[in-house]
Amino acid sequence: MNSNPDIVVQPLTAPSTQTAAEATGTGPTSDAGPGAGEPTGTAESPSSAFPSRPIPVALSPRLYNRDLAPTQRSGRSWSAYSIFTLWANDVHSLGNYAFAIGLFALGLGGWQVLGALGFGAALLFGLLTLSGFMGQKTGVPFPVMSRISFGIHGAQIPALIRGGVAIAWFGIQTYLASVVLRVLLVALAPGLKPLDQGDILGLSPLGWIAFVSLWIVQVVIVSYGMEMIRKYEAFAGPIILATMLALAIWMFARAGFSLAWHTNATLDGPAMWGHIFGGGALWVSIYGTFVLNFCDFTRAAKSKASIVKGNFWGIPINMLMFGAVSVVLAGAQFKIDGRVITSPSDVVQAIPNTFLLAGASLALLVLTIAVNLMANFVAPTYALTNLFPKRLNFRKAALVSAVIGLVILPWNLYNNPAVIVYFLGGLGALLGPLFGVIMADYWLVRRGRVKVRELYTEEPTGAYHYHRGVNPRAIAALVPSAAVALAIAFVPALNVLSEFAWFFGAGLGAVAYWLVADRRRRFEDADGEAIAVPVVH
Repeated sequence: MNSNPDIVVQPLTAPSTQTAAEATGTGPTSDAGPGAGEPTGTAESPSSAFPSRPIPVALSPRLYNRDLAPTQRSGRSWSAYSIFTLWANDVHSLGNYAFAIGLFALGLGGWQVLGALGFGAALLFGLLTLSGFMGQKTGVPFPVMSRISFGIHGAQIPALIRGGVAIAWFGIQTYLASVVLRVLLVALAPGLKPLDQGDILGLSPLGWIAFVSLWIVQVVIVSYGMEMIRKYEAFAGPIILATMLALAIWMFARAGFSLAWHTNATLDGPAMWGHIFGGGALWVSIYGTFVLNFCDFTRAAKSKASIVKGNFWGIPINMLMFGAVSVVLAGAQFKIDGRVITSPSDVVQAIPNTFLLAGASLALLVLTIAVNLMANFVAPTYALTNLFPKRLNFRKAALVSAVIGLVILPWNLYNNPAVIVYFLGGLGALLGPLFGVIMADYWLVRRGRVKVRELYTEEPTGAYHYHRGVNPRAIAALVPSAAVALAIAFVPALNVLSEFAWFFGAGLGAVAYWLVADRRRRFEDADGEAIAVPVVH
């Protein structure tokens, strides 16, 4: 007998024609957990990778609502193109261009920069594909996926770490985009310049107008759910690719259709190879957040093939194109005046035509919003939904995330090196160990076998209850690997390893979990179709 008053017992019975959403009371108008009754659902869809085995579970409203529920296999809308456009937007972010051009400034030649990015892209393709497969099979978001290895309550640890990193960067990226918008507004309407003077909590009146305007745009988009994010990314992707190609061609023409393939401080020998492999490793570290919560997007993927195809065109192919654009922009500018630019925004500012300048600036704003949505808005939204599933749905959690991103006054965080290094840097250092533990548990220990429905029960007999809802073995593996990752990040004597910090953290986390895991257990599969909800919400 179930003695927990917060748990509503939901025995799963034989298949029927009733949909899972209807049966559990989680249709489009329901945000709460399932109500009483006996839901029925198909134990296995024709394309399911799970065996057909109905397993009675008691769904807890402290673990389940329609935004945390698994997605139905029928009606999944994320195609290879959807996944490709995620990368088409994110890879071409201003921060990534600054990183790639920085490799050129360090003394790597054009081909060497491409080699570093290609090395990192190959690793990312494998890591992100494995991470994406987890979401496609189970249909659950990252906080729920974390319950597999950390337990139904221990999963709050990785979810909040990932969400904490993202929510701060959401505010910072929105602020950086607002700077571009503010400059653009003054360029188009010089009469606004007086509004760009003065200081209200660190921003001018025009700065506040620009920041709040972009903040509202992002909140509106996210409030319509993941399907609207998919549509926005699909809209923004071609715009970004066309804009960056146009900038590269324009700069190539300005430089007389020739490039400087390296600066005057060219590297060779061990130093060159060190920067190539170090640059590739840092490229992977930049995406340390995505390899954790890529399942937030692929839970709506149509098939594994769509993930592989979208990742192939979006990661190695798109990243090499990104590298080529970076080399052309940096090499052309260096050929023209011997100056190394820091980002494409430097190129945009040099456009002599006001109309074209405005168009390019708007494209950069479209890009920044696209990157911010996928990289820094989805993760904290799911993390907060997971923390308060009885009170928050996706839309409410998105608003809470956005409000936090506003009230922390992110421009002050960005201008404070100690916050960036110690707070955000410290949280970022933990992403590698978390990834190692989660991936080792899923792929090496349990070989991809998951009882999806038991991710939502607090019953002591549940597969992921462990010890009071926390898996002590996962914690035991995380603590030492996290300590090493933090030491590499902050101890000056270990600075030589800093470029490979993510790999050390992930590798140690995986090895540590493999050593302490109970590999003698028999793991089983059970799908979540009977409690699944439609993708569109």
